[in-house]
Amino acid sequence: MDLDIQVSKLKLMKANHTSQKYRLDDNIAKNYPQQKSALKERIAGMKADVATYNANKPADKDIFTMTVAGKTYDDRKEAGTAIIGICKEMKQANVAVPIGEYLGMKMNVTFDSFFRKFTLNMKGKLSHEVEIGSDPSGNITRIGNAMESMTKQLEDAIAKLANVEQQLETAKIEVEKPFPQEQELNDKLTRLAELNSLLDMDEKGEDAVDLDEDAPKPEPEKKTAEQTETVVPAQEATTEAEHISEDKAEISEKAEEADISETEDMGNPATKPETKEERPSLIARLNEKKAVVAAMDQKAPAVAKKKEEVIS
Repeated sequence: MDLDIQVSKLKLMKANHTSQKYRLDDNIAKNYPQQKSALKERIAGMKADVATYNANKPADKDIFTMTVAGKTYDDRKEAGTAIIGICKEMKQANVAVPIGEYLGMKMNVTFDSFFRKFTLNMKGKLSHEVEIGSDPSGNITRIGNAMESMTKQLEDAIAKLANVEQQLETAKIEVEKPFPQEQELNDKLTRLAELNSLLDMDEKGEDAVDLDEDAPKPEPEKKTAEQTETVVPAQEATTEAEHISEDKAEISEKAEEADISETEDMGNPATKPETKEERPSLIARLNEKKAVVAAMDQKAPAVAKKKEEVIS
């Protein structure tokens, strides 16, 4: 969302502001003071060396005087040749060898084994280095230019010191400034937190609805196969017993009717006697019914037992 992007940008800006503040703290506490101290020391040394040079510099530029290996030369080329001769005789590397004096400053030569070159160092309060080449006159010219450049180097050091002091004062002011968009960031963070809270509530509500829908519903109780098999034989046994009872009742009723009929006939002689064909027929039917009843009586215990086994 757009608000989320804005908050991320503001957080990044604040992180940059905090990082810059830490750098300013380091500069104020350590870097700028160290630079000031080094520049002040250099300026003091440069002033002393410039004063020495000005005090020993001849008014006439054509006049030349240099001492090399204890010998004074007034010819530039000869002095340069003597310096090259000393360099050739050097046997140790990275060791300063004194060779003479020029315009109030001591001179020494060093062979740099890493860069494979000779360096002449004019030592006053500070060191002023010049690379030694194969041209004698060119070496003397480079030495003179190095001495003349000290005044310019002093001016540069003074200007640099002023710049460092200005940076220090600016840093002290900047480090106290708060993050300019702090209030905007806090407001948007609060708004973003509110929106996230609302979104979380909506998600929780949807999850609760889903859980209710997904909850397993109780299934109707199903009868097992054994229970079904048990019920069916029980019903069949009950039905068979009922049929036996009904048949016995029917036979008993008919037997009673037969007895009543015989009694009525005996008591009422006027009644028309049955023919021989009808009486045997009635007796035969009665005997058949009695046989059925007897068979049912024999079968009834087995049915009852079967019913008890099914029920148990």
